[in-house]
Amino acid sequence: MKRSARLALMRGLLEEGEFTSQHELIAALAERDVEVSQSTLSKDLLTLGAVKRRTPEGSLVYAVGDETEGGGVAAEKLARRCVELLQSIQHAANQIVIKTPPGAAQFLGAHVDRARLPGVMGTVAGDDTLLLVTTDPESAVRTAGIIAHMTRTGKPTRLRDLEKEGQ
Repeated sequence: MKRSARLALMRGLLEEGEFTSQHELIAALAERDVEVSQSTLSKDLLTLGAVKRRTPEGSLVYAVGDETEGGGVAAEKLARRCVELLQSIQHAANQIVIKTPPGAAQFLGAHVDRARLPGVMGTVAGDDTLLLVTTDPESAVRTAGIIAHMTRTGKPTRLRDLEKEGQ
């Protein structure tokens, strides 16, 4: 199996299941006739940006960002920066406008760029205003919801988190 296919499979497994160890993930891959060493798996987890996150039940599991496409550390940093800097967020058509304190828009925009949110084509930042351009109006609604949720919770947000809350 090619590396790109293996990474796609691993991403799917991590998004759907809860793996507390690399050995569990190696076993899940083996069930799908994919043999990898622990060393290769470790490198693949780094490539995917996978990190261990605490579940609501308290266990640590591997997680990779899906709706927050950059996932991992980038999504966690974006969530923290949203709490610190986001003053307001509005969307219209395929655009999202975020207001920040003076001088903070470019800083927050860089974190949005690193998180690679799905549907976001790019950002343009001024002094206190950040513009996100999305691929379509639905992406703007979805992305604005994700960013607003991150601002409320201080944690990376996935679409399924919003669905659970009925948003």
